[in-house]
Amino acid sequence: MKKNGWILLLFIFLGLLAGALVAVWLKEVPGLTFLTRSIQVSWSPAADLSVIQYSLDLSVNFSLLSVIGAIVAIWLYRKL
Repeated sequence: MKKNGWILLLFIFLGLLAGALVAVWLKEVPGLTFLTRSIQVSWSPAADLSVIQYSLDLSVNFSLLSVIGAIVAIWLYRKL
């Protein structure tokens, strides 16, 4: 398999997604709240240039399990 930046980005995205899914599934377990607690990061650029206007809202929730998923994805990518 040829390694490039897009494949690495895909691996990281899938690792974050897998970690977030595990965090949602384990949210009900009382002893694992430190793993499932999420931090929201948001970015909202907007501009009104009289001719064109735009606004973009981007919000990402990170939990410790999603970060662990990304680290595992990077490790798997390096193993390929």
